[in-house]
Amino acid sequence: MSDTTSVKGKCLCGAVTIEATSVKPRVSACHCHMCRRWGGGPLFCVNVGTEPVIAGEEHVKVFDSSPWAERGFCADCGSHLFYRVKQSRAHFVPVGLFEDKGAFVFDHQVFIDEKPMYYELANETQCLTGAEVFAMFAPSS
Repeated sequence: MSDTTSVKGKCLCGAVTIEATSVKPRVSACHCHMCRRWGGGPLFCVNVGTEPVIAGEEHVKVFDSSPWAERGFCADCGSHLFYRVKQSRAHFVPVGLFEDKGAFVFDHQVFIDEKPMYYELANETQCLTGAEVFAMFAPSS
C-alpha cells in the first residue's frame, strides 16, 4: 500500500464531488456522540487535508456543530460530505464517498470512551479517548 493516494468521491445523487491528492489512506472511526447522532453510528472517515477540491458547492450546506468544527452535507440528497476543523481547515471525509479499491486501511478509533456498549469493532486499531484526542490538538503554550 502506498503512503499516499489520490481520491475522488461523490455524494449519493452526484451533485457534489470531492477530490484530494496526497491523502494518507488511513481510515478512522469516531465514536463521539455528535458523529453517532449525525449518522446513526460511528463516522468512518479519511483526513483529506485542508484544500480538497469540492465541485457543486452550491449544493453544499454547512452546519456549525461545535465551537471547533462544522459539518457539510449535500442539500439535495443529504449525504454527509465532511467534518471540518475550523482552526486548521482539516477536512475529514466519510470514506464511503470514495470508491473502495483496496487503498484504505482502518487503523484508529477516536472517542473510544464514548462508544456505546451495543457494538464492538473487530479490527485491531489504535484507540484514543476524547481527552487524548483533544490533547493532541491543543495549542502549545
